[in-house]
Amino acid sequence: MSPVAGPLRVLAGRIAAQAAALGWRGAFDLAGLTDRSGDLPLGAPGRLSPNGSCRLVPAADGWLAVNLPRMDDLDLVPAWLDGASADGLGEAVARRPWRDLVAGARELGLPVAGVGEIAAADMAAPFLSVGRAGPGPQGRVRVLDLSTLWAGPLCGAVLAAFGADVTKLESTRRPDPSRTATPEFFHRLNRAKADLSLDFADPEGRARLRETMLAADVVITSARSRAFEQMELSPASLFAERPDLVWVAISGYGWSGEAADRVAFGDDAAAAGGLVRWSSGGEPGFLGDALADPLTGLSAAAGALEALAQGGGVIVDAALAHTAAGAAAELGLAGAG
Repeated sequence: MSPVAGPLRVLAGRIAAQAAALGWRGAFDLAGLTDRSGDLPLGAPGRLSPNGSCRLVPAADGWLAVNLPRMDDLDLVPAWLDGASADGLGEAVARRPWRDLVAGARELGLPVAGVGEIAAADMAAPFLSVGRAGPGPQGRVRVLDLSTLWAGPLCGAVLAAFGADVTKLESTRRPDPSRTATPEFFHRLNRAKADLSLDFADPEGRARLRETMLAADVVITSARSRAFEQMELSPASLFAERPDLVWVAISGYGWSGEAADRVAFGDDAAAAGGLVRWSSGGEPGFLGDALADPLTGLSAAAGALEALAQGGGVIVDAALAHTAAGAAAELGLAGAG
C-alpha cells in the first residue's frame, strides 16, 4: 500500500465529487496512475530516494534534500559547493546553513530543498484570477496537455477518464523523457490522449501552439512561467483572447511570487513539504517514490474540475511542494529543515 494512500484517496474523492457536480461520468485506475514501482528499478526508501537520484544530507543547522537526476545537475555541483564534487557533497554541505545552500542551488537551477521548509494546511491548489468566468464549456471539454513526466500527465489522464477530449502536445526537440525512461508507465498516463508534436522554436510551430492553446478549455503545463514569457505565450496575453480559459500550472513552488523560479522534482518537493519519516534520532528518510508527483497530479485534476464548474478564467496553481506539505499535514507528520 502507498505510504500516502490516505491523501490519495482524499483527492480521488474530491475529483469524483467535482466530476459528479459537472454531470461527468467515469472512473480512473488510482493505483495504476499513482504507482510506478513496476516500471523502473526502485530501492527501499531511506536517506536515498527509491530511484537513487535524491539524497537527504545534514547541513550545519538542518537537513537538505539534494536531487541530482540530470547529468547537468552533477556538472553544476562544483559551482554550487565551491569546487566540491558530488562525491564530496556531504562534507561540503555539513559546514553551511541550509538556507544559504538552498539559495545558492536556486541560482544555478538545482533542485535542492530544506526538509520541511514549506507548510500548508491542505492539498488544494489555489486559484489565481487572471481572466473572466464564462458560462462553462459547451459539449465535450477540450484539454491540451503540454506537461511532461508525472504530475501533469496524470492530471490529463484523470480528465480523459471522465470524458474530456485530451491532446498531449510535445516539443519535437524536447519530448517527454518518460517516453523512453518508463515507456509502460508513459502509456498508462497517455494512452487515452491524442498525440501532437510541434517545433516550439519554429515561428510556424509557435503560432500553431498558440492557436491550439486558445482552442482548448483547459491547458495543463509543467514549465515555469518564464518559459511561456520567453515564447510570448504569457497567461496575460492568452487570457486576453480567451478570458474563460482554465490554465493548470504545475510547478515546484508556485506559479507566481518569490519562489516561482525554483526547480523541483517529486522527491525533493516531497521533502520540502515535510513528507518524510523521522527516526527516533531525528534523522529524516523518504517515505516513497517521488510522492509529490502523484499527489499534485490528483490535486491539479480536482482543481481543474472545480475551475470548470466556476466558468474558468483562472490559473490553477498546483505546486509540488505545497501539495506535499498539505499531504504531510493530512498524515500528521512534522519536522523542519
